[in-house]
This record gives sequence, structure tokens and C-alpha cells, in this order.
Amino acid sequence: MGADVRRMPAAILAMGLVVAPGCATRSAYAPATAAEVGFLERVQSETQGGVTVTVAVPSSEEARELLGFKADRKGVQAVWIEVENGTAEDHWFMPHALDTEYFSPLEVAWMGRSKYTRDAREEMELYLHYNAMPFLIPAGETVSGYAFVNQTLGIRPVSVHLVSDSQRVMRFEFLVKIPGLSADYLQVDFDSLYDSFEDVDLTGLRRWIEEQPDTVTDREGSKNGDPLNLVVVGNPEESWPAFVRAGWHVTETMSGASVWKTIKSSVFSRGYKYSPISPLYVYGRPQDIALQKARATVDERNHLRLWLAPVTFQGELVWIGQISRDIGVRFTFKSPTISTHKIDPDVDETRSCLLQELAYAEGVRAFAFAAGVGAAPIDEPRGNLTGDPYFTDGLRLVLFMSENRVPLDELEFIEWGRVR
Repeated sequence: MGADVRRMPAAILAMGLVVAPGCATRSAYAPATAAEVGFLERVQSETQGGVTVTVAVPSSEEARELLGFKADRKGVQAVWIEVENGTAEDHWFMPHALDTEYFSPLEVAWMGRSKYTRDAREEMELYLHYNAMPFLIPAGETVSGYAFVNQTLGIRPVSVHLVSDSQRVMRFEFLVKIPGLSADYLQVDFDSLYDSFEDVDLTGLRRWIEEQPDTVTDREGSKNGDPLNLVVVGNPEESWPAFVRAGWHVTETMSGASVWKTIKSSVFSRGYKYSPISPLYVYGRPQDIALQKARATVDERNHLRLWLAPVTFQGELVWIGQISRDIGVRFTFKSPTISTHKIDPDVDETRSCLLQELAYAEGVRAFAFAAGVGAAPIDEPRGNLTGDPYFTDGLRLVLFMSENRVPLDELEFIEWGRVR
């Protein structure tokens, strides 16, 4: 069946719907169209071998208009996909690549049922069914629709995988920014951080890494904190998809609302993927980007901070950073909030964990270990700004990121230093 015929019932249905204002239970289902909402102004497209894929991700507010209920409250996110199949073969859309636990259209309709009468619920079911992204993309046709995935705020990798009748697999990878989250990295004017960058070769990069400060500092630069044990080499389009595939999320800006949400999440043992991270300082400024990988509760997470460096490696941006694992919360007068996260003293283990995560996410083409932090044995640990002890072999993990996926068995090790 062609795409136009397939969508005709939904179009006819949408034109005939009338809203009954003021009713607690709505007697008609009248979602907004994509054109009315305007999120299609943010589309991204890619073409491979006669096939063009275009994607966009509505914000939470936009999705409420498009779906007719607060789907974000149910953890559902809509991803709009269009596939222009200019080949002579049928292709099949594989939603599993978007999210292994994606939602079906009628499952989403069931989540929004409470706002509507029985007749309106049936209208919603038909609408979501006919406007879902189809599995089949016939040869020579263009089809579009929504796929429903678990919600991610701020930035999301969108992987569209297509399989042709001849079993050719096509992979389209996008990194989509989603409006609505007040992420801290959005407050940084990266263009104004440096007047210019020094481009270095591999030898120069190693030398530069080994010359950098051992640790982060406080605002005044008078006290040393956690070790700077991480370097990431790669532009955003190369680096961030692998982080997001591995389960890392951007963090919200520090505000009364986000701090209060963090406190509630801690008290009630809830997760909070975007919990703000306190500022630490390198080059006289707080982190440019903070990421975290949340666990069951907000008290337990892996988190990292990154600062854009004034050097590039063969034209690619370089970031120096700090990574550690939060394992709980404790009280301390060294923090303005009278409490702080307790870190795992073995910061090298958390460093190793990140390497494994990004390698299995197939986002790293090479890695190395460089000197620079200074060793601190387990029986003579150093302390961070809030008094937590840590020990380390003194090496920095250096990750050379790849925009294209790199299988684990093709990962290169650059032997500058070797962990024990």
C-alpha cells in the first residue's frame, strides 16, 4: 500500500474533529499537526545510496500538542522520521535501533486514554496508528511518521536503520538537540573562549597533556581538588553520540528548581538523569560541559566535567576533564549545601569504566594513557575539595573519538603508558 493511501484515514479523521472546551473528559480528539507546532523547522537529513532520511524530535511541550496528552509524564518521546526511498527496492524500518524498548502506537494511546471519552479514545487510537512510522518503505515512495521511544532530554542520538529486500543494511546516525532542558553547556559561549587554537601532532599532544595541571581547583584557584584524569579528542559530532549511546546525559544548570529536585530525588531514593553538578575550575573557569550516567537513585552516578582546551589535534577539538563515581551522600561543612556526594576513592576504576562503555558503544578509534596527574597510592591517598580521599596511578585516559562506529576488535592502543 502506498504512503498516501495509508495515511488517508488519519487525514480525514483529523479534519473532522472538534474540541469540546471546558470538559473534564474530552469528547473529541484534535491533536495539532506538525506544521502547526513548527518542530519541522529543526529537521536533519542524510542521504545514502538513493535513500534520504530526515528526522526531528519535538520538545515535551510540542509533543503534548501533537499527541493530545502529556506523553512526557509517561516517559514517552515522539521521534518524527521521513524516508525517501529513491531505489528500486523495498526497505524495512527497524525501530529497535532507535530504542530497544520502544512503545507501540496503541500503547501510547492507552497511556493518554483518561482525558477522553470512549469515542475520542478510538479516534486517538486510529490517529496514532495511521501516523506511526511504518515498517515498510516501498520502492520509489516517501513515507513519514512518528516512532515512540523512552524520553531523553537535551540531546538525543537518533539511529535509523533500514534493511532492503536484498538484505543491505543502511545506518543513518543523527545527534539531535531538543529544546526545553536548561542544560549548563548551553550557557557557555564556546566561540569566545579562545582567540585561536594551536594545532599539534601526536607527539605535541602527548607533551601538552603531560604539562597540564594535576587537578581541578576551587574558584580562587588556591585549593586542589579531584584529579584531571581524562582527555577527549574529537569534535562534538564525533564525541557525543557515543556518550549518549552509552547512557550519559547532559546536566541541568544549577538553580533553585533543579537543586530542589535533586534533594527530593535523594530523600525519596529516585533517579534524576539531569541532576546539576557543582562547579569546579580549570583555566580559571567552571566546567564547560558536565555529563552524568545516573543509576537507581540520584545519590549514585558516574559523572564527568570537561573543559575545552586551547589546542587541537589534527584539526579536532581537545577536552581535558575529570571523572569519578558518586556512591552516596554525606554531610560536610566544606560544601555550601552542607552535603555532598561521596566519591569512590578508586578514581582509576571509574576511568576504566568509561573506556569500556565508550568502546562497547563503538565510539572510540584509539586510546592511550598519559602521565600528568601524579600517583597517589591507596595507603597515601590525596583529598578533593570536600575532603573525600582518592588514590590513582597518576595516568590520564586519552580517548580519540570516531564519528563512524569502530568495532571493539579494531580499537587501537597507543602505548604511551600502561596501567597496572
